[in-house]
Amino acid sequence: MVFLRRRIRGKPEEKKQIKCYCIITVKLCSLARLVNLPADVKYCLHFVLSTILPAKYPTGFISAKEFQKSYFFFNYPVTFVQLMEKIFFTVTTDLTYDQRMIRICTTLAREGYSVILVGRKLRNSVPLTNRIFHQKRLPCFFSKGKAMYIEFNIRLFVYLLFQKMEAICAIDLDTILPCYAISVLKKIPRIYDAHELFCEMKEVVTRTHIYRFWKGIERFTVPRFEWGYTVNHSIAEEFSNMYHRSYKVIRNVPFYRPLNIPSKNEIYILYQGSVNEGRSFETLIPAMRHVDSTLHIYGDGNFFNQAMELIQKNNLESKVFLKGKLPPEKLNEITRQAWIGTTLFENKGLSNYYSLANRFFDYMHAGIPQLCVNYPVYREINNEFEVAVLIEDLSSESIASGLNTLLHDRSLYLRLQQNCVRAREEMNWEIEEKKLIAIYEELFKRSIA
Repeated sequence: MVFLRRRIRGKPEEKKQIKCYCIITVKLCSLARLVNLPADVKYCLHFVLSTILPAKYPTGFISAKEFQKSYFFFNYPVTFVQLMEKIFFTVTTDLTYDQRMIRICTTLAREGYSVILVGRKLRNSVPLTNRIFHQKRLPCFFSKGKAMYIEFNIRLFVYLLFQKMEAICAIDLDTILPCYAISVLKKIPRIYDAHELFCEMKEVVTRTHIYRFWKGIERFTVPRFEWGYTVNHSIAEEFSNMYHRSYKVIRNVPFYRPLNIPSKNEIYILYQGSVNEGRSFETLIPAMRHVDSTLHIYGDGNFFNQAMELIQKNNLESKVFLKGKLPPEKLNEITRQAWIGTTLFENKGLSNYYSLANRFFDYMHAGIPQLCVNYPVYREINNEFEVAVLIEDLSSESIASGLNTLLHDRSLYLRLQQNCVRAREEMNWEIEEKKLIAIYEELFKRSIA
């Protein structure tokens, strides 16, 4: 961070006034990180410039009068200009429930970057929560299917075309084309954040024409994204094998928070996350006929209506409840109150087989044992910490047996619960975000060189 002071030409009384300018070029902003400021000064500037000002003044500008009134350590009129590099992140969600992106954007905003998360405005979207990064929703006429993807990508491209930025990050394949085009036109670095193997999702890989369409986009774009990261090493290895790209790993772990496991008046089983194809609802819901508890499903998705039909077909209206979506802050409390979590994926497509879902870590950080599929990434973590009961197949009988084991084997349950508490110390966002910060520091360092 560099400050220049200059005297104003004019009347004598005006000459005494000093204006302080924050200089914002990529080179100066990068060099600023190398300046050794006293700890108290650095903390004060960091807090104001990365937290308070962007939240209060989204445009990045603040009047001298307002600045003086709010912040005591400046004695002169000041013009504030937005600092550090501006990074755009693009998703097809409506922003409210995307915990991974909230964590990523929060971390980078705290580091002083100007972060803008762009998503889609849905008909039932709730008002956005105020955060320390900027959020933008693009309204769309179409809400699903091919028309939605085409419309949103066109709107996204047009919106990004008129924005100033120093880098752009595409989240998954469904926003990668406009991000690639914008990065070429503006000659800026581009990053790919792969939350999954998009072409290997069940709803893609089982439909030949849809698979060919998305695979064509992947083959064209991913090799052209030098910078990238994904959620686990198995997916990173797949990208390396297919496209010779060495992507980093940023796992979907929550922030570390003190945990007091509450007394639980109701024993219920929890599923949280997207209610989509491939999550084994076809066998999980019927399995509840043989389980001595209730199942609460929090989320929404392309399998929601089918899940409702399965509940009715199996006469489970009194045991299985579709609760809909909740903001992350409210869902965290629901998770803490649950007795068991579920992380189940059908083995149809490598995306499911190599998955590492947010909810796996959400259950862990809430101190609740879970029933999980015995796939490579989950097995690797469970071999180290033993936080879950793993099952070999997804039949209703296996699911019911695993859930009843967790419900009735008290010593096993307590052991897994304590292991969850221990695992939180080593698998949390405070550790993971250091790798994320290093990626963006290296990206801008090399883009300047």
